[in-house]
Amino acid sequence: MASDQYLMFLQKFIQNPKQIGSVLPSSRFLANKMVQSVPWSEVGSVAELGSGTGAVTRFIKSSVSDSTKVFLFENDEGMKAILQKQYPNFACHTNACNLTNVINHYGIHQLDCIISGLPFFNFPKELRERLIDQIIKALKPGGYFVAFQYSLQMKKNLAHVFDIVRINYVPLNFPPAFVYVCRKKGGIA
Repeated sequence: MASDQYLMFLQKFIQNPKQIGSVLPSSRFLANKMVQSVPWSEVGSVAELGSGTGAVTRFIKSSVSDSTKVFLFENDEGMKAILQKQYPNFACHTNACNLTNVINHYGIHQLDCIISGLPFFNFPKELRERLIDQIIKALKPGGYFVAFQYSLQMKKNLAHVFDIVRINYVPLNFPPAFVYVCRKKGGIA
């Protein structure tokens, strides 16, 4: 990742730490741990929420087939512009609260997988609940939800709506992170 993207990320964090969540983009160790948790041969459609400058996106790109429909969501317009330039074949959108409307617009009713870098615990309760509701509605039964967080504070919230398959600790990230690997309830175990 170019140093100007690191600087952009840091600047965005300083401007709005609750939206960005970290001073640095996800490490390759964290990105790899998230992406390797997904059985990509079963994924025809995937969304990444909070794509930032593409730290996880580049691992997604190397994992998906040419026919996989990929949706990227990044609220920051500057970061979104970088994503659109680097990943012209992926659909880039701004607000993950519109997830179901966006995928329906493309003729997709439910996704096989959602990967999230959103700092859920930083968000107001109403926003967090709206995002989780969109994720549940957009994900097929048994679909994968993979999210990283910097604490285990979201475990109880996620366990109410997902089957938590495992939680991986990734120490080689700043700050160290937890990767939640979940499946939407109602699918094949």
